[in-house]
Amino acid sequence: MKLTSYINRQKNSKSTRKRIHALDELRGLSVFCMVFYHAFYSIGVIFNVQFFTMLLKFFMPAEPFFAALFIVISGISSNLSRSNIARGAKLLCVALAVSLVTYIVEPSFVILFGVLHMLSAAMLLYGVFQKPLSKVPTVLGMITSAVVFFATYDVSSGYLGIKALFGIKLPSALYSTDWLFPLGLPKASFISSDYFPLFPWLFAFLFGTFLGRYAAEERFPKFTYKKHISFFSFLGRHALIIYVLHQPVIFGLVYLVSLIIL
Repeated sequence: MKLTSYINRQKNSKSTRKRIHALDELRGLSVFCMVFYHAFYSIGVIFNVQFFTMLLKFFMPAEPFFAALFIVISGISSNLSRSNIARGAKLLCVALAVSLVTYIVEPSFVILFGVLHMLSAAMLLYGVFQKPLSKVPTVLGMITSAVVFFATYDVSSGYLGIKALFGIKLPSALYSTDWLFPLGLPKASFISSDYFPLFPWLFAFLFGTFLGRYAAEERFPKFTYKKHISFFSFLGRHALIIYVLHQPVIFGLVYLVSLIIL
């Protein structure tokens, strides 16, 4: 009886919790940026249009920032979810479907471990370890996650740390297998046109889960609960659908235009 009433109280608290519109808007902004970035990629790289290749190179340094924003917000939202395991399992199905479709349509640009794969794995891992992680103090968890994120930022390039600043070369033997690419240890022949390995991106997600404790307790600043930009708020509420559909839509439109022009 006591367990039932506790579960009911938890459900009621989640259903009556104020919506943090700033998270929707920031998620929408990050999706908006990713749509344009992938449009430049599709037109510039896949269809070899020089102008869009130049745009892609120009905006490439900004890509990790809006991707990190998207991932951190997903981590924050994990504190507002009823079941991260169910959420992660559903997203994993979507991610595997993306891999299958990209392999069928254009094998040379297949997505084997993109942002959706990483997020689904992060949600599943967080769902499994949520109880022990809940015992870690919030500030300590945020600091540790940030430190590990930067310490593993260039693992996929063969270095600990950030290669351009303080990189430490890792043994090449770590990159000799075909199966460690989800961790950020890809073989030289590995190809994934969208690649977000668990090292370092899992720790951006975990940073968000610790930050999200303030969201769960409704301790975010007051302005975050107000809607400011409806367009980005709409994109943020439908982020997954937009993210999944935008790449095939862009690819299809560009392909049709190329047939007409060429």
